[in-house]
This record gives sequence, C-alpha cells and structure tokens, in this order.
Amino acid sequence: MSTQPPHHWPAPPPQGYAYGPRPLNGFALASLLVGLLCFPPLGIVFAIVALVQIGKKGERGKALAVWGLVVSLVMSLAAVVAVPVLGRALDRLDERSGSRRAAQLREDVEGTLVDASELRVGHCFNVAGGDLLAEAPLVFRIDCAEVHDAEVTSATSMSEQRFPGVEQMRSTAAKDCWSAQDAYAMDTWALPAYAELYYFAPSRRSWSDGDRRIVCVIGTPDRDHRGSLRNDAGMLTPEQVAFLKVMKGVDEAMGEQPDEEVADDLLGYQAWAWEMDKALGAESRFLDTVKGRPELAGPAGVQRERLEVARLAWQQAERAKTEDAFLDAWDRATAALPVELEKALRGAYGLSTTVPDWLAGSEGDEGDEGGGSGPPGTSPGPARSPSRESA
Repeated sequence: MSTQPPHHWPAPPPQGYAYGPRPLNGFALASLLVGLLCFPPLGIVFAIVALVQIGKKGERGKALAVWGLVVSLVMSLAAVVAVPVLGRALDRLDERSGSRRAAQLREDVEGTLVDASELRVGHCFNVAGGDLLAEAPLVFRIDCAEVHDAEVTSATSMSEQRFPGVEQMRSTAAKDCWSAQDAYAMDTWALPAYAELYYFAPSRRSWSDGDRRIVCVIGTPDRDHRGSLRNDAGMLTPEQVAFLKVMKGVDEAMGEQPDEEVADDLLGYQAWAWEMDKALGAESRFLDTVKGRPELAGPAGVQRERLEVARLAWQQAERAKTEDAFLDAWDRATAALPVELEKALRGAYGLSTTVPDWLAGSEGDEGDEGGGSGPPGTSPGPARSPSRESA
C-alpha cells in the first residue's frame, strides 16, 4: 500500500525555475557605458537590444537599459548641436590666426592683401620674402610701377573632372605657362635675365575642394624690378608681331633638339635637322615679303642669304650617315647665322637688341647652355605646383 511522503519534504520545483539571482543583461550595462563615454548612437542600439532580451529571458538590467537609452539619446543630440558650433569656433580661430599672420606679414610686404583667386592677367603682386615657391603664400597685390615679385601672364581653369595626377599636372601647367608667357611677352629678348617662369597649380587635395585654376606668372624676386613686362600683340605693330611669330617658330624648332648624344640617336637628330630646315625656310619666305621696305631691306636681305647657307647645311645634316658628318654640318649651320645678324634685323624692326643669356651661350659649344633658362619651349625655369594653394 502506497503512502504519501512526509509533509516536510519539499515539492519539486516548477519547470524552468532556476535557483539563485537572475543574470544581468550585458547589453544593458554596455548601453550606459558606450552612450556616456564613447559612441552614443551605438549606445542606443545596445539599449534597444537589451530591452528586447530582458523581456524575452527575464534577465535583470531593465533600469540600466532605460538609463543607457536616455543617456545615449541625450549625448547624441548634444553631439549634433556641438559639432557645428565647434566647427564655427575653429573656423573663427583659423581666421583670427590667419589675420594675425597677415598682419605680421603686412609689416614686411608692400601691397594690399588679396585672395589669390582674384589675380588676373596683368596684375602684379608680392609674397613674403619673395618666395614664390612657398606653400600657400599670401598674395599682396601692388601697382606694377612699384617694386614687385611677380606679374600674372595667365589665369585659367581646367575643364577635367578628375585630377590628372601630379606629373601630368606639372607638365600641363609648364606647357600652358610657356605659351602664355610667349603671348604676354612676345619680344623674348626684352625680358631681363633675372625673369623666370613660375606657376601655381592645384594639388590633389585642393582639387577635391573644387580648385581648378592654373595661374602663370613671370617672377622677378631676385631683383627690385619695377614696371610691367607685358609686350603682347596689342602693344606691338602688326609687322613686329608677324616677325616675332616667325622667329618663335625657329626658337621652337631649336628647342626640339633630342636629349641623347648624336651617336645614340642619329635618326632623331636627322628628323630635327629637317625641322630646322623647315623653320628657317619659313623665316626666309617671310623676309622675302619685306624686301621692298627700305628700312628693312638691307638687314632682311643679308639674313636671307645666310639663311639659305644654313638651310643647305641642315639639309646635309639630315642626310648624314655618321655622327661626325652630322656634327660637321651642324657646325656649319650654326656658323652661317651669327647672332649679330638677328640683332641687326631686330633693330630694324624696332625690337630689343639685347642678346639674351640663353642665346649668347649657344654661340659657343653646342652643349653650353650659357647659364640661361633656354628659349621659350625648351627648358622651363623654376616651376612649382604648391599645395595651395595660393592660386
């Protein structure tokens, strides 16, 4: 016969009941700490996850989760409000710092501080210390009649949508700025020896900020230069412009000389000789059109005679089969056109007769560059793409 167990025996626990305190939900605590100390939006997520888990599992920590949610919401809202305020405060600090810097520089630099984007063709300006290669220099515009460091020859914007790369940017800027300088100061002999080509171009960083401007300048920071160097088609006679364009073609052909030694690139030198013959032929045909002008006929006639001698030598150089044969023809072509002939012709046109350093150097050995920067289109002078960037 079965009997009941003694009344003091404990009844079996209900299904699912666990002895001891309920566990604390980890997301509840994490929501409060994360919301308060590091990343409030993540604290909001942790708080919501904690409340869902607590409801399903019966864990402790509901109050912590609620507080975590409240703190995270408050901190997120504070961050949304504080970031713009902080940004404006930093901008004002930068502006004040820039103003102080400008004020300090203004004591040493003549001119009016302007934004570099305001520079236009023909404007003259100074920079602190005359350092046109400085990173993001401040620009002080000044009348060209006063001593100045540089003069703008071109200010254009690129149309590309993507940054072309540093090397391509430098190549494009140098090429464009030589062309701009040739058009701005057409009589290259009139440029002083201390005048150099510089440019300001976008960097990769400034490009992403919308900067597309290339500003080309003639820099004269090494001397106390006064007066504009502008000498363009609007300031010259049509005859002078026509003559200078023809001579520019000769200079450009001369600048196409191969970089290698003749022995290493005879075919390249032969092609160059053909270009020289073509350019001198264009000059000869042009001078033939002025033989009826008394003031030009004499110098032009002499120059045409020597041009034909030089062209014959270049034609022989084009057909040369050996290095020695090419060098001999090259020597004869150079000797046929002494710089004094061009000097006399320029004088007849009313242009500068001061032989530039780069051309004076070419009167000697072919490898002697004479310490000059070379004719336009050959070897650019100091050229720089600062990070801007100031232009």
